[in-house]
Formats: sequence, C-alpha cells, structure tokens
Amino acid sequence: MNNTALMNRGIQCLNNELGLLDAERFVALLIREPFDYTQWRKDNLFKDMSLDEIINEADKYSKANPDE
Repeated sequence: MNNTALMNRGIQCLNNELGLLDAERFVALLIREPFDYTQWRKDNLFKDMSLDEIINEADKYSKANPDE
C-alpha cells in the first residue's frame, strides 16, 4: 500500500469511528502536540492484559479478518 492509499484508509477509518468533526480534532491534536506513539504503545496499549489475553485477542482478530 502506498502512502496516499494508507493516508486515505486511515482518514476513512477515523471518520467512520469518530465522525468527521472528532476525526479532524484528532488529526489536529497529533500535529499540535508532541506525541511518541511507540512509547505510548509500550506504556498503554496492552497494559492491563496478560500474554495469554493478548494472544487470544490476536487469534480472534486474525480469524475475523483473514485477508489482513
């Protein structure tokens, strides 16, 4: 997937999930605020999940989305 297609898909996902206004706010926040996604992911994404829970969720996602 090229950069343009990725950006279009990302914006579409944001719009679908957040709605147009909140998607725009989210993008503005990312641009305005210093944000280290890698550090945030390490600190927050799976914070309250055990390894078994993470594996189970990944397996469920994989089965529900076989083309990804």
